[in-house]
Amino acid sequence: MVGINAEKYLQGAMNYKDRISREPGVCGGEPVIKGTRVTLRTLLASLSEGDSIEEILADYPALTAEDIRAVIAFAADAAREDLPAPKVATF
Repeated sequence: MVGINAEKYLQGAMNYKDRISREPGVCGGEPVIKGTRVTLRTLLASLSEGDSIEEILADYPALTAEDIRAVIAFAADAAREDLPAPKVATF
């Protein structure tokens, strides 16, 4: 990781798996916040539209700020796995 202390990053990484579940019988198997039917897709869409964490929590009172952080950590992890590694220029 360029510009980031990898050890510090890994120590600070949230374990989103404690807050997110994916079950075939719940919301068609989409990832949701555990104990709810609030999908990560819905929360990520709200964040991408500029909604603040406070606005999202007002809309979904069963959620916590930690749940929203878990959604962001999940998305970051998914992006890290899905993006191809950059090609290194050779001279």
